Amino acid sequence: MEKIVKKIKLASTMTVVSGLHIGGSKESVEIGGIDSPVIKMATRKGQPYIPGSSLKGKMRCLLEQVNGATEVGKSKKINNLFGFSKDNIPSRLIVRDAYMTEESERILKDCTTLDMPYTENKYENTINRITGVAEHPRQIERVPAGTEFHIEMILNIWDCDNEEELSTLLLQGIALIENDYLGGNGSRGYGQVHFTKFSKIELSAANNWKA
Repeated sequence: MEKIVKKIKLASTMTVVSGLHIGGSKESVEIGGIDSPVIKMATRKGQPYIPGSSLKGKMRCLLEQVNGATEVGKSKKINNLFGFSKDNIPSRLIVRDAYMTEESERILKDCTTLDMPYTENKYENTINRITGVAEHPRQIERVPAGTEFHIEMILNIWDCDNEEELSTLLLQGIALIENDYLGGNGSRGYGQVHFTKFSKIELSAANNWKA
């Protein structure tokens, strides 16, 4: 029977280089309100956060693009890392939700130049190519540049796995995000991010899966 033989805990700090927008729900429509809010934690004073699913999904999408996979499930090595339910392949990778660092929380909480607590509003519109007139004005909420988030991932290694291949693929996915964007509106300059060097801790059954 196959079993997990090792857990690799990876941690980093992700810095927002350009305004980041990961959309959240808009429960009500208010005159003069934000047209496109960011996702926030109700239990953390309305702070924005990075869903693990957004980070993991973006990595998978970029890796499939550079490896020539025409759709989800067409690359065996990517399936081995991210899982593929159709073939009963479990995900080796856990990506935690990412929360702001205490320093970023302090800076943004006391910032008097932001439009709302922790976030900024960016006004956008479209230009009519015939008349040259700006149309459809809208407000998009963004996490401001310079904000830092704690990043944590767990890579499960099974006894049938090629650890080096999985680790290399994961690091490639992280590098691809740095050279692409996270969240929405990346082609308009949003969502550039940078990761510090990941720390690495190996956990095993021998130490009861503790560091």
